[in-house]
Amino acid sequence: MSNKLSEGEISSALQDLPGWQLLQGRVEKTFMFDSYAEGVAFAVKVALLAEKTDHHPDSLEIMWGKVRVAYVTHSAGGVTRKDLEAAAQVDALA
Repeated sequence: MSNKLSEGEISSALQDLPGWQLLQGRVEKTFMFDSYAEGVAFAVKVALLAEKTDHHPDSLEIMWGKVRVAYVTHSAGGVTRKDLEAAAQVDALA
């Protein structure tokens, strides 16, 4: 199991993850798209990545033209290095 990171560690790491922010104890980002279908296609890519890496988003919210992705590791009681690695991997999909 990964260890929970401090807010300082998370804030420092988020400097390398543009658009990601710490909100309500988890890291999240909203991705924008030109259509609903593009957003759904991106969400499917995120879901497939989650299955491949065995690390799933806490939330994967599809809206018209945007998708919000959030990570937290409940078993660690907060955000871990694995959550930040997942965030970087999701950025690479966009």
